[in-house]
Amino acid sequence: MLAHDIISTHPDVRGNTNDALIHCIEECYSCAQACTACADACLGEQDVNRLRQCIRLNLDCADICAATGAIASRRTGSNEAVIHAMLEACALACRQCGEECRRHAEHHEHCKVCAEACRRCEEACREAMRTVAH
Repeated sequence: MLAHDIISTHPDVRGNTNDALIHCIEECYSCAQACTACADACLGEQDVNRLRQCIRLNLDCADICAATGAIASRRTGSNEAVIHAMLEACALACRQCGEECRRHAEHHEHCKVCAEACRRCEEACREAMRTVAH
């Protein structure tokens, strides 16, 4: 809700918000946090070597989600093509990370939670892409 509140006050927005994009911003930041925490939890597991790819994809996804959330939050001027490309990259990172986390979800609850966060973010990115020109 904070994303909507702050973006709707922007002088270039004047209350006309892109709700799909705002929802995506919120999901991006949520997913970035989940992926960061999952990577850290993976590092604490006994079978950490088996989780190396999961850790890598968690960290990549967290970085991409955070960057996408930041870029999509900027409303001064226009850079719709870059926003669209970031949304596309974020959806891909979330899909890959989510798939990897699902492989470990049976044995690691943090991977199950992270996979769900990735699924929600991927869906939000794909929905927002439909609302952003490219």
